Amino acid sequence: MEQLQRERIIALIKGEVVPAVGCTEPIAVSLCVAKAAETLGGVPERIEVLLSANILKNAMGVGIPGTGMIGLPIAVALGALIGRSEYELEVLKDVTDEAVEKGRAYLAENRISIGLKEGIEEKLYIEVKVTRGEETAEAVICTCHKDFLLVKRNGVVLYEKPCKGVDGEERDECTWLTLSKVYEFATTAPLEEIAFIREAQVLNERAAEESLKGNYGHLLGKTLTRPLGKGIFGDTIFSHIISSTACACDARMAGAPIPVMSNSGSGNQGICATLPVVKFAQENHNTDEELIRALMLSHLTAIYIKQSLGRLSALCGCVVASTGSACGITYLMGGKYEQVTYAVKNMVANLTGMICDGAKPSCALKLASGVSTAVLSAMLAVQHNCVSSVEGIIEDDVDRSIHNLTKIGKEAMDETDRCVLEIMTNKKN
Repeated sequence: MEQLQRERIIALIKGEVVPAVGCTEPIAVSLCVAKAAETLGGVPERIEVLLSANILKNAMGVGIPGTGMIGLPIAVALGALIGRSEYELEVLKDVTDEAVEKGRAYLAENRISIGLKEGIEEKLYIEVKVTRGEETAEAVICTCHKDFLLVKRNGVVLYEKPCKGVDGEERDECTWLTLSKVYEFATTAPLEEIAFIREAQVLNERAAEESLKGNYGHLLGKTLTRPLGKGIFGDTIFSHIISSTACACDARMAGAPIPVMSNSGSGNQGICATLPVVKFAQENHNTDEELIRALMLSHLTAIYIKQSLGRLSALCGCVVASTGSACGITYLMGGKYEQVTYAVKNMVANLTGMICDGAKPSCALKLASGVSTAVLSAMLAVQHNCVSSVEGIIEDDVDRSIHNLTKIGKEAMDETDRCVLEIMTNKKN
């Protein structure tokens, strides 16, 4: 592969695989609030937040790092009080107990309003207006969790750029990628050019390890490490893959102040694309080079699929990320490109249709389902067993199979998305 194309792919990966503290949807809202407050020049007296339905859905039930609290209000308050926009998706990494108490007091004064932005097509849209006396400031994030569309102060535009959404500029820039190019890059690029992907291993392994020190979420990962879990699942590579992945998700969704390496705007996707590959490589005694290349294959496959699906959709992101893991594990098992395509087809045949009903502690269950399917798909693939083109949505061409998956997730499941949000916002608790 030519150097220019390698550089293009590396730039794409470095833009999509970044550290994040907390669930990226409420954190993106915090980031937008922080930018608006900084533009205002002080703590706002009032904060008005309008969100796309998918942002609202993914921010309702998730823990906010370091707060012991769930949901958007505290994320908004802390964005205004201690958030720093230069930290991007680590905007709340300076949170302290004192800041949380100030945030609680701010909430008690009813300074914040949060609502649904009507009449927009973008799945990822955040609009914030802050006021203090006669002063106002506004900030808008669109398309990407850290991509500012507009910044204004007292009605004067300070920054503006087009928002083309997933059907515009962002998607078009990756129509040149195919699974074969993803595989070629991951398996042939000079090692020194791609070794940076090991940072994903460092951050996400640390998150899994920290999770075992506390009681986070539904304790799925921890349960699998206990006698009950070992008695049922055994003390195996398979159980270690699931428990490590679930542990990191347990902690992240419960609001532990632990950074993880995200993929395509999602920490859970970053966890899911990383830890199954890492655990398998460690216990299969693969070389460092093989691990680096497998991680790159996993993460870049996930990025490739997400480019046509969109950052937020009715399809659970673990379907995409665990498909990346299946590719990485297949490679570590000795599979070549043909077997990698088999793994992808097996994944698409199995997990298509898994809904996203928001970010929350039970996401660990979905990640466990995804990565267990990844291992099964890889095992079948290396034995040349693959779902055929006479079955369901699978085609002979692997890229067409991928786009059948993303078409269902992006287009056919739109009504599912609306139904899920309606259910979530009308529950009688």
